[in-house]
Amino acid sequence: NERLARFDQDITAIEVQMSDENKADKGGPADKRCMMEARMNGQAPIAVTHFAADQDIAFRGAADKLMRAIEHA
Repeated sequence: NERLARFDQDITAIEVQMSDENKADKGGPADKRCMMEARMNGQAPIAVTHFAADQDIAFRGAADKLMRAIEHA
């Protein structure tokens, strides 16, 4: 919310999907995936993906990427 607050008037919805790319007991340096998609007034949806070692970092990375993608749009 904090990162995207200045776009409140333009964003109609944000969809977030978290997944574990390696499944089960397999680990990895960046096996958590966060995909975020923002739906904007009068524009095509903007989607980004970030991979990280844990869900929190994946979520924060995706939020940062989404903010930059919206700024460029």
